[in-house]
Amino acid sequence: MKHFLSVNEVSNLDHLVSNALAYKANPFKDATLGKNKRLGMLFLNPSMRTRISTQIAAKNLGMDAIVFNVGQDGWSLEFEDEAIMSGTTVEHVKDAAPVLGKYFDILGIRTFPSLKNKEDDYSELYINQFIKYSGVPILSLESATVHPLQSLTDIITIQETFKEKRKPKIVLTWAPHVKALPQCVANSFSQWVNAWQGADFVITHPEDYELDPKFTKGATITQNQDEALKNADFVYIKNWSTYEDYGKIYCNDPKWMLTGKKLSVTNDAKIMHCLPVRRNVELSDEILDSSNSIVTQQAGNRVWAAQAVLAELLKPKHN
Repeated sequence: MKHFLSVNEVSNLDHLVSNALAYKANPFKDATLGKNKRLGMLFLNPSMRTRISTQIAAKNLGMDAIVFNVGQDGWSLEFEDEAIMSGTTVEHVKDAAPVLGKYFDILGIRTFPSLKNKEDDYSELYINQFIKYSGVPILSLESATVHPLQSLTDIITIQETFKEKRKPKIVLTWAPHVKALPQCVANSFSQWVNAWQGADFVITHPEDYELDPKFTKGATITQNQDEALKNADFVYIKNWSTYEDYGKIYCNDPKWMLTGKKLSVTNDAKIMHCLPVRRNVELSDEILDSSNSIVTQQAGNRVWAAQAVLAELLKPKHN
């Protein structure tokens, strides 16, 4: 694995999931793999679980992890090539990234979309510029369109939770929110579940909330949430803004919030969410505090997902 940007960099998903669960059983089994190696973690946006879990994962492998909050701890960066830097940006990524490549063996980058210009966001300019100029493996800590560490975590959690000898039914359902949110987690979860091919996968959302088809191809898509939830084994709740008329909120119908009554048609489904969650907006207290909720287990598995990926990036490359 040269970089970790999406499921497309993963040659064997089942193997990666197995490695993550092996680290969960024995966190320090490769405690010297990252000896004398440094992980740089650059945050252009805030983080709690991604930041802390990845730091712990690096430590478990013997790596040093250094966190840098771009824009707060240092200069604001310019990402456009051939930019005339007469505005607010002070340093070009073309100058910063090669230096960081000298300091670190792996660079983790976290960015968010602007939700203003779809073409700019979906070009993944920020993370691609670090790939272009840093000269070291890039680990996505979330980008403008996907959140691969979260999605790997989600597959790990489903794999360790579901013990029946059949494919689980997994439902990704849109939920209300107080503001427009990116499509990153929904895109990424869809992409990983489809690549896993270990599930009956259904996506349900209101009219006009279709995601980019390149991420959802292979899933059943419906605007009937009640129908989608029937016999579900796992229900993943996430808000996202519109994709076609980019970054908008058309619907905020509270009827889309999952409740116990809605859950009654499922197969006693386990409830998943990437966190943070707006209680009683996206998900009711009734559901979040129930035995069906596995959001804490899911968040805990972030460490093992990050550790499995870092281990792959640290392995010697053979031509």
